Amino acid sequence: MSVALGITRPPLVRTIPVHDPEDLVARLPQAPPYAWIHQGDGLVAWGEAARVTVPPGAGRFDWARRWLARAFAATRVDDDVLVPGSGPVAFGSFTFDPASAGSVLVVPRIVLGRRDGRAWLTTVGDPPIDLMASPRAPGGVLYADGSRTAPEWEHAVARAVGEIRSGRLEKVVLARDLIATTERDIDVRLLLDRLARAYPECYTFSCDGLVGATPELLVRHTGQSIESLVLAGTTPRGSTPAEDKERGAALFESPKNRYEHVCAVASVRDALAPLCAELTVPDEPELLILPNVQHLASRVHGRLADGASVLDVVAAMHPTAAVGGTPTGVALDVIRELEGMDRGRYAGPVGWIDARGDGEWGIALRSAEIDGNTARLYAGCGIMSDSDPAAELAEAQAKFRVMRQALEG
Repeated sequence: MSVALGITRPPLVRTIPVHDPEDLVARLPQAPPYAWIHQGDGLVAWGEAARVTVPPGAGRFDWARRWLARAFAATRVDDDVLVPGSGPVAFGSFTFDPASAGSVLVVPRIVLGRRDGRAWLTTVGDPPIDLMASPRAPGGVLYADGSRTAPEWEHAVARAVGEIRSGRLEKVVLARDLIATTERDIDVRLLLDRLARAYPECYTFSCDGLVGATPELLVRHTGQSIESLVLAGTTPRGSTPAEDKERGAALFESPKNRYEHVCAVASVRDALAPLCAELTVPDEPELLILPNVQHLASRVHGRLADGASVLDVVAAMHPTAAVGGTPTGVALDVIRELEGMDRGRYAGPVGWIDARGDGEWGIALRSAEIDGNTARLYAGCGIMSDSDPAAELAEAQAKFRVMRQALEG
């Protein structure tokens, strides 16, 4: 890190206990924020002590792990808290496609953490003086089609169904994008506040302009223990409690959605099994009920066999069948053929890692890329042999609602 900072003396990373801030987002200054928040706990950060663009390619996670090891080793650490997320921390987000450029890792200058009623502040070197100002709403929002119009995307879904029925693959996830333009520049802090309040069960994140609230935890790494929340199979919420219950029951009994979920769980199990001395995979999914949709969900727990860091686990798991397809290689080819866009960091891993190798990473779903007064929103759906293009379009529209509500308030 000292090389990245342009100094010869290793910077001091100091972590001290602080009073519980209760609302992490409210403590963010007027600076590009980094965030990972779940049910009020997590990390928010700002400033940059070190930053790197990770080269694309099959070995990008290993490259990132080595870079971080050097960056963390080049610091002096004084940590009075000693919990996951204290001491030096890096935030990162990776592109979905390993061949795509744009993956990034950042070690912030200031990190404010909160976990189980404890709070701490980490600073790297001499922290900057940052301006505090209330977030300003972006004003009116205009939407335009992204890479494909709705009919064009439905046609792509129909083609994917044809590929599946031909026997080329079992499942593929197709995404579409939507372009939002606002009257004023978008203050990411406002989006984070709205997302964290509306979707506390999700993981609200911000990393280098990528903002969202993902329901899908790719991996939580604490010591030797790991946890993953696998989601696949979706239905919109009902307009009444009775309809909502009926939709949930239909989702649970749907052969299409159950098999889609089986594929996703199998891909996670197969990725984690070589790394784990113990691995527990539930026989049946549960329903995860969010404000906009319901998902089939399976909570997977494991204990690592050796000292793998959270990035090692991420490397083994990405892309899961929940965002790619089955088999993975063929699904990636079909995605490149049919989507008509580069996903960028959408559906890629996003999260944080500390110097101990602990961390939490999700899949960047229900998200948008923010650039000034423009937001590029993304949504994707799992396509199976009996998928109906109109129904998949409706599901994508329901998933867009998360970021649309964050923008519109």
